[in-house]
Amino acid sequence: MAELLHRSPDESFDAEDLFAAGLDSVRLMTLVERWREAGAEVDFVRLAERPTLGEWLRLLVGRDV
Repeated sequence: MAELLHRSPDESFDAEDLFAAGLDSVRLMTLVERWREAGAEVDFVRLAERPTLGEWLRLLVGRDV
């Protein structure tokens, strides 16, 4: 994610709105397809409605992390 947003990998932005940080819907769709190919059950709309890394982790692993 840091690479997509042109950020340092050690920079923390778990609670930051990823769309406000520069992510767009095309990049999100690319991520969704990659994650699906890797076996994740992920929904574009649910991710778009909750655009923070913290929320995405909860959605991807199915529980609070």
